[in-house]
Amino acid sequence: MNDLVRQHTDLDDSDLEWLHLLVSEWQLLSDLSFADLVLWVPTLDGTRYVSVAQMRPNTGPTSYQNDMVGHMVPRGRRPMLDAALDEGRIVREGDPEWREEVPVRVESIPVRREGRVLGVIARNTNLLTVRTPSRLELTYLQSASDLAQMIAAGTFPFPGQQVDMDASPRAGDGLIRLDAEGVVQYASPNALSAYHRLGLAADLVGHHLGRTTAELAPPHGPVDESLARLASGRAPREFEVEANGGVIQLRAIPLKPKGGHIGSLVLLRDVTELRRRERELITKDATIREIHHRVKNNLQTVAALLRLQARRISSPEGREALEEAVRRVGSIAIVHETLSQNLDERVEFDEIADRVLAMVAEISPGRVTTRRTGRFGILDAEVATPLSMVLTELLQNALEHGFGPGEQGTVEVTTVRGGSRADARLLISVQDDGRGLPAGFDPQRAGNLGLQIVRTLVEGELGGSFDMLPGAERGTRVVLDIPVRAEKP
Repeated sequence: MNDLVRQHTDLDDSDLEWLHLLVSEWQLLSDLSFADLVLWVPTLDGTRYVSVAQMRPNTGPTSYQNDMVGHMVPRGRRPMLDAALDEGRIVREGDPEWREEVPVRVESIPVRREGRVLGVIARNTNLLTVRTPSRLELTYLQSASDLAQMIAAGTFPFPGQQVDMDASPRAGDGLIRLDAEGVVQYASPNALSAYHRLGLAADLVGHHLGRTTAELAPPHGPVDESLARLASGRAPREFEVEANGGVIQLRAIPLKPKGGHIGSLVLLRDVTELRRRERELITKDATIREIHHRVKNNLQTVAALLRLQARRISSPEGREALEEAVRRVGSIAIVHETLSQNLDERVEFDEIADRVLAMVAEISPGRVTTRRTGRFGILDAEVATPLSMVLTELLQNALEHGFGPGEQGTVEVTTVRGGSRADARLLISVQDDGRGLPAGFDPQRAGNLGLQIVRTLVEGELGGSFDMLPGAERGTRVVLDIPVRAEKP
């Protein structure tokens, strides 16, 4: 719609925003009318109309089998569009049109904003299945007529009330029609069932909806507006009511077709099971975060015990081995600490990498500088945990074996995310400017325990590849190629 409006019309951004607001609401008008809606906007030169949006009803058969968006119609070909645009009134005159042997009643509704008519809604009703309307259908049609008059007057949609069409109740979910005093004139079967879920034993018709709702679900604690006022439909609001183990979502729409308040539409939906599942997920998420928190605490306890044991060992080799184990356990604990603060099992790994760099740099304080370029991005927990250990081993190996006592240097970690969404890759390079690899060194066979751990984790758990190469000028370069899940755009 943005492209069509900006390409073919002289409407400004505020006008376009109004059309977006209308389109976010007009599924309701389409369902209540049992009709297709097509929004036509006059072109810049005033000689044609361009169709910028279309909506089909959920409550009846469509009048258009094809997509109408982008179609152009010369001015004069559809007189009702001209009359609605020029005169600013709803036009219903004329005989039904025949489209592919289907009779269609056509009406035109001007779209007004601040006294200006921006375009025209063509309402097209398939008459092939018309029958004697029920009380439900009559209520739908009357409500649709009121909304159409409000659109023509520029009082609907309501400014600042952007509606999420997927989350808000629809006409078929449940509908209540109130009079000007808030008394129920009609309640659809689905609406009545939703109130029975809250504990209502009687019928709704003839009862004040606000007071009835407040009696079923009295508010707990201070609220900005009383529940009775919200449910009376005097102002456009969306809210939820919970009582008797049930939860219903309500949306109030004041009706002012001729300027004065004549009543309200209340759309509602039983969301009891949806909220129950959401609460179960919240509880599950909290449990998972608590598990990660406890695992982190236990790992830190293990690290503290190993550190105490290292202090009591006189053998330098044994002390060094325990200190390496402390760092390995610590790298895993960092991942679990990050996971304990997230709602899902994905982590921003850059923060973890920086903490691992800082932890391993403690081996040679002030002697060797560590730094990181590029970003790891968001990784799954099953990738982050082994990768943190791999990074710890590679950094520890570079610091311990790449530099002699008292030597200074740099270790740099470089990361690049690439590949397609179906085959995303994480390329990692750990480069030092130390003494380099010994002659005849084979990284796939030789190496200490740390390199054996790296090979096992990279090739076994991560499904990637690992290689050690001499640096371009000096030192050693380790290259990892790991498949990862693509980040969301």
